[in-house]
Amino acid sequence: MISFWEQNSFIHYDVIVVGSGITGLSCAAHIKESNPDLDILVLERGIFPSGASTKNAGFACFGSLTELVSDLNTLTTDQMLDLVELRWNGLSKLRGRLGDEKIGFINNGGYELISTKEESALERLDFINSELNSIFKEDVFQLVNSKIDEFGFNKEFVRQLVINKFESQIDTGAMMRNLLGYCQQLGINLINGTEIESIDENDEQVNVVTKSGLTFTAKEVAITTNAFTKKLYPDLTLNPGRGIVLITDPIEDLPFQGTFHYDEGYYYFRNYGNQVIFGGGRNLDVEGETTTSFDVNEFILSRLKQLLNEVILPNHEYKIAHSWAGIMAFGENKEPIVKPHSQHVTLGVRMGGMGVAIGSMIGEQLGNMILGKL
Repeated sequence: MISFWEQNSFIHYDVIVVGSGITGLSCAAHIKESNPDLDILVLERGIFPSGASTKNAGFACFGSLTELVSDLNTLTTDQMLDLVELRWNGLSKLRGRLGDEKIGFINNGGYELISTKEESALERLDFINSELNSIFKEDVFQLVNSKIDEFGFNKEFVRQLVINKFESQIDTGAMMRNLLGYCQQLGINLINGTEIESIDENDEQVNVVTKSGLTFTAKEVAITTNAFTKKLYPDLTLNPGRGIVLITDPIEDLPFQGTFHYDEGYYYFRNYGNQVIFGGGRNLDVEGETTTSFDVNEFILSRLKQLLNEVILPNHEYKIAHSWAGIMAFGENKEPIVKPHSQHVTLGVRMGGMGVAIGSMIGEQLGNMILGKL
């Protein structure tokens, strides 16, 4: 049973944000920046953010060439461009809010490995560049096949190499720690280890019932739990997607720096100093990876190791230092869900594997929807 003091000081808020990932903290920050007098609480089920905000590979990207070409199978050209602009603006918002140093932002460019299977996408390179010119005012993608040898990739697999000079890498652990610190400086409250049982509302307020039996109340609630949202709203059109990531021990004379994609973005790797972070392979077992379990899929992990050996680091000795899993959320296309769910509950979910890029802007959009009702 809670005390009189706890009832007075810890239970009632103007806004409750459920989920402390990049979207949730960005939403809370935007609301507090816009109206410092509002009392805001962020609730998080885990000790750290539970989805992918601190469990990704640290890419500041807006989509590889083959990924954008593939997106045109489910999106119109304008929808694809809107998503790219949302991602780019989200990254700019994140950099502006925290500063490059606090997010470990490094611009070494991004590259895509093109195998025989993906070479047909190069026929769309000029078209994609032409369309992206409205956002970047210059060509984004170009061929740099001379770097295949420089980077030491297996040329039997890597037939061509595409560069994107706008792509960068970030330290998402530092990013989230500093974003949390920024929110705390604004006076935003955060409670970890609090899983939600149900959310009930009436005309006056929303009751957020936790599994511990404690109920918090607010005038407005923002849901930013991404893949875990279906536990609260089973009918929502999103599915979880687990991503497996590994990191090597330091590698002597690592021949490349930057971020790298291949196979429509399903695989991605980057340097972290002289270590390699490598993730992906969800397409190898889509059904098995449609889960919120954080277990590591050993079949996919073995495939990542094989690709490291045969394609990425064929002439280097290395050891795997660590592996882990993060949980993303996907739908029938890559457009996020940002909309009211009911009178006082608003959703900002289904990041489509691009939460780092779009989380700051989705948080702002979500925050503006809530501010408009207060």
